Amino acid sequence: MSSQDSPRRATIADVAREAGVATSTASVVFSGKAKVSAGTRERVLAAAAELGYAGPDPRAASLRRGRSGIVAVVLEGHLRAAFLDPVTTAMMDGLTDGLADLSAGILLMRDDPGESDGSPLANAPVDAVVLIGCSGRTRASLDIVRGRGLPVVVIEGDAGEGIPRITLDNADAAAAVARHVRELGHEDVALVTLPLDTARDRLPVTPQRISTATVDVTIDRLAGMRSVFPDAPAISASGSLIDEGLLVGRMLLADAESRPTAVLAQSDLLAVGVIRAAEELGLRVPEDLSVAGFDGIAVDGLGGPVLTTSVQPAVEKGRAAGEQVARMLRGEPGITQHLTCRFREGTTTAAPRG
Repeated sequence: MSSQDSPRRATIADVAREAGVATSTASVVFSGKAKVSAGTRERVLAAAAELGYAGPDPRAASLRRGRSGIVAVVLEGHLRAAFLDPVTTAMMDGLTDGLADLSAGILLMRDDPGESDGSPLANAPVDAVVLIGCSGRTRASLDIVRGRGLPVVVIEGDAGEGIPRITLDNADAAAAVARHVRELGHEDVALVTLPLDTARDRLPVTPQRISTATVDVTIDRLAGMRSVFPDAPAISASGSLIDEGLLVGRMLLADAESRPTAVLAQSDLLAVGVIRAAEELGLRVPEDLSVAGFDGIAVDGLGGPVLTTSVQPAVEKGRAAGEQVARMLRGEPGITQHLTCRFREGTTTAAPRG
């Protein structure tokens, strides 16, 4: 980042962090649109005074003249699933931070351009759009957004030339987890992937299905895993859910004769489901089965074990997307940013028995 003659102006997100409250709570203190407790108000105002924050940036107010003050976030699948996924909620926190200077509202949308009454994005009163991923359905959404001339940012997906992206080293990070498992001595490894496409089928992953896959995150993480274990069998889950990991885990572990010694899952929630499937069969993790995930989230219900995983910067992804939206609303070009994951060895992987 280039240096500037004057120090960076404190934002409402800075104030929220200093006061130990959510960005939305700090915004309410200055907007007066809702009540907050006296103690919270005092903490926010004290933090603002300490940081020299006097209120919303007047430049942001001018940006909103003639605008709705709303940024749409387009998700695939059911919206209720978004609130069950810690990665998505972390991204939303980061996005709120990134949009803090604009004091913009966030509208979560599940867009389906094929709906009989038309796509909600065609007429939604929004100033900009953030697409989570860019598969078949969201690519159609992208065409609608571009047709309206709205600023758009894509998180983990390729929307084509000219569209700023927030990318993650999914293939390299997945390969790092797989190499760890191989170095422990595992050869019989099975994979659990995220959905391959909008059908979200729970089925074995075949070359034909890979050739028609549209979800970049799944494709990239699978490529990283297969770079280490090229012949590893894989099953796609219908979503990043513990229950899905349980169902796929049962499929992979049912036959004792062909049971793998390790399972690599493309999300931590799926990995926890696989661990539960192993426990149902009386298998110990990691003594009888090693399990690794991807995301680095805090997982409820895992108990004492620490999951071996790749920790992704979920909050930073959202924040980066929000910052690029703010740039474009100021009339500046959006910039593609690449973020990286960090491998974390836990207690759910070990050398295979024997």
